[in-house]
Amino acid sequence: MPVMETAQAGGQARFLTPAPPRPKGPLGPISFLAGMWNNPLATWSEESFRVPYIQTDSVMGRICIAHDPAAVRRVFVDHVANYRKDKLQLRVLSPGLGNGLLTAEGELWKAQRRALAPLFTPRAIDAFQPAMVASARWLIERWSPLRDGRRLDIAAEMSRATLEVLQRTIFPAGLKRDPGEFARAMSRYFERLGQVHPFDIIGLPKWAPRIGKRDTSNELTFFGEAIAELLAERRETAADSNAATPRDLLGLLLAARDPQTGIGLTEAEINANILTFIGAGHETTAGALTWSLYLLSQREDWRAQVEAEAAAVLQDGFEAPGAIDRLEKTRATFEEALRLYPPAATLSREALEADTLGGRSVRAGETVIISPWVLHRHQLLWERPDEFLPERFMPGVREKIDRFAYLPFGAGPRVCIGGGFAMREGVILLAAIVQKFRFNLAPGHVVTPVQRITLRPKGGMPMILKRR
Repeated sequence: MPVMETAQAGGQARFLTPAPPRPKGPLGPISFLAGMWNNPLATWSEESFRVPYIQTDSVMGRICIAHDPAAVRRVFVDHVANYRKDKLQLRVLSPGLGNGLLTAEGELWKAQRRALAPLFTPRAIDAFQPAMVASARWLIERWSPLRDGRRLDIAAEMSRATLEVLQRTIFPAGLKRDPGEFARAMSRYFERLGQVHPFDIIGLPKWAPRIGKRDTSNELTFFGEAIAELLAERRETAADSNAATPRDLLGLLLAARDPQTGIGLTEAEINANILTFIGAGHETTAGALTWSLYLLSQREDWRAQVEAEAAAVLQDGFEAPGAIDRLEKTRATFEEALRLYPPAATLSREALEADTLGGRSVRAGETVIISPWVLHRHQLLWERPDEFLPERFMPGVREKIDRFAYLPFGAGPRVCIGGGFAMREGVILLAAIVQKFRFNLAPGHVVTPVQRITLRPKGGMPMILKRR
């Protein structure tokens, strides 16, 4: 059973957020492989949350588990050239996501990053805000005819809402498929792709059959056909000298050129990036919104404050000057949800050359694992780490959080390019929802987080709608 209980401290009930039970000690090889297959979150021992470093030999080879902000900074920033994405990540992700921004390395990654950066500058995100607000209003209208007491899977609803945002911002030509069908296909795809097969962990060749691993070919065919239609339509538009070419993701990818060679991205690289942005671009925010609404349902006092804030700030609409900046409690809720349930629960790198982390020698070829799931709940870094305390992200307090103790979007050169986009989108959608509706967890449902590339609630998040 997941950890889901209350404890008494100073006469106040404490809500301990759902998490898989933590093994008391290191898992044996068979238990570890089974845990990685079923839910990688369940493989983290109690010790991992208490000490900054664990170095050991495992079925993955020599590993260094580092949850010290100084080590995080060295791996992702100060000595980043020495640490590349490890073989396991690439074995799991590359078959579906190809050589897109998420998986590419070296000069290929740099060229793609440069090409896409203009889409996510602060000015560009400001320009996207009206479309985000329009998507929020679309969501409210979608729910308006529903009666109080209606049961909704909020995980599915948030996935659909964030896909709507993508269609109004970086894919304004649409996705060429029914958005609901697209969201369901993407959910299945992440669920299947994200199961880490034991053969991948121990490094067996690709031709060895992954028994039990569900095939993603149907989903990839679905996405491939939709992307092909998107590209064909855009190229037809580009060929028309009288047609204006939108400055969106497709336009930037097609126009991207290596500044040294003048060579553009290949068809496969363009396809991989479109799929990456559709997947990561809506899954990250959808998950954080799902967890935010669930966590608010577990703290009536804080939920009342967030609702009051939304009512006061939004009485003149999102268009009022400084409205987004004044949604401080809403933003703190979203950030705390990202702390407790980070979208990317595990980040790992392979050392190219020997190095030192926290006084420990790291060999060339050794895998360094930094898990935001552990880092964000580490007992040395956070007070009451397993509790939902969004107050820690309020102005005047948030500044005390070490930059490298909180990694919802990663860090360093490979920090998520869409992090600012996701934060703006998340705050707008969450404020719009709590202004009009209140959701409570469906009776009898047990909330269990599961890692499937992103971190999602097992079986969805059924909640009961109530108008405010």
